[in-house]
Amino acid sequence: MVLQSELFKVTEVQISYNPKFKVSERSQIRSSNDAYRILIQQWDSGKIEFLEEFKILLLNRKSRVLRVVNISHGGVAATAVDSKVVFASALKACASSIILCHNHPSGEIDPSSEDISLTNKLKDGGVLLDLIIMDHLIISKDTFYSFADEGLI
Repeated sequence: MVLQSELFKVTEVQISYNPKFKVSERSQIRSSNDAYRILIQQWDSGKIEFLEEFKILLLNRKSRVLRVVNISHGGVAATAVDSKVVFASALKACASSIILCHNHPSGEIDPSSEDISLTNKLKDGGVLLDLIIMDHLIISKDTFYSFADEGLI
């Protein structure tokens, strides 16, 4: 006979994070230009004007880069962004803040109403999780648009 206490065993949850680099070796984000410089290096130059992609830059409390995460890629005009994936990635890395980023294959960097809506949705979700959405960059091969620089965050 199986006892009920054997069916539901409580185990200790262990959380650990082992970064591969020393904190002092990580790039520090002080401006949207710093973020753009790091993020543009993560794009395949052959795809930036062809497919829309969405990435996030995860930062620690001192705005040092923990990692860049590829969230999604789509077609010429859009990509789906699942907020659960964004926040799960940030929580797993013990990030304190996030910089959102996607490209517009057309090269037009002005935000669409969908871009603004997504940014606000993620910003509101971040408040609940104590994760700051620092910026949202829309990038092209040669330039970028920063929501923070334009006062939209």
